[in-house]
Amino acid sequence: MKSKKIILSIFVFFIYYAEIASAMKATLFATVGDKAITQLDIINEVKTILILSGQSFTEDRREELQSAAIKSIIKRNIKMIEIEKYDNLKFSNDDLNIELNNLAVNVNMDLDTLRNTFITNDLDFSVVREQVKTEVLWNSLIFEIYKDRLFVNQEEINEQLKSFQQKEDIDEYLISEIILESVPIDQVDNEIQKIKEKIAVDGFEKVAINFSISETSLKGGNLGWINENLITDNFKSKIINTPVGEISEPVVLPEGIVIFKVRDKRKTKKNKNLVEVKNQLISAEKSKILNMYSLSHYDNLRRTITINYLINE
Repeated sequence: MKSKKIILSIFVFFIYYAEIASAMKATLFATVGDKAITQLDIINEVKTILILSGQSFTEDRREELQSAAIKSIIKRNIKMIEIEKYDNLKFSNDDLNIELNNLAVNVNMDLDTLRNTFITNDLDFSVVREQVKTEVLWNSLIFEIYKDRLFVNQEEINEQLKSFQQKEDIDEYLISEIILESVPIDQVDNEIQKIKEKIAVDGFEKVAINFSISETSLKGGNLGWINENLITDNFKSKIINTPVGEISEPVVLPEGIVIFKVRDKRKTKKNKNLVEVKNQLISAEKSKILNMYSLSHYDNLRRTITINYLINE
């Protein structure tokens, strides 16, 4: 039922643009370094956003969706420019398939249904596969560059294990996130107030799509279900004290400002295997560190690559 709704909502969008799509195919919108962005690229990106976020197209959201699409394409092209500098980068097909399956799960589909949804909406699914491949290669690049800086605090890990042993059940949280670019310290409060006002008017998911610099922005910030043991201490206190359906107090980091939405909460039986739990904790901590390096690395790249708009946004 969900996939049918998505197909219908994208169909409305497709009809809206059908008459001009062919003319736009070769119309250059912008260049990012040596990479071109056409108007048709933007249309297809909007359709992709709608499918992957499970949202509907309405005329009053057209400019908002186009803006999100442009941001997404620019970010991907900047990453591709950096990836192409390295000939020895490798990726695992298993990792690629995991990420593709995750995209499907996020909109309550299996991978075949997601693929068919793209085809039904006149989108080549191989393009989506290449987009995901770019993200997998980017993650591989960030790991190669920063792997020697992955220092995990073993004392904190051991404290988390002690807390885990004392519980019969484990809380899990269904979480979405918005990560904002870092701003000077004297502008932090103003930036937080502005984003809270936008969330109150437009909703968390729309704001995530338009303003979050996280890789989850295309999915409305959706992080999925997260085991409390895998949430780092500086985030956990904010999340566990946030009522379901509400947004957390912001976490201000050197790399940006993080706001969570707690969409649901449930209890699950804990895993008795402490070695496995410890490995999960270490992996989660390393992922958090790598994500911060990823944001910083991308921000530095963006400042060095020229973006020329040939058509006004």
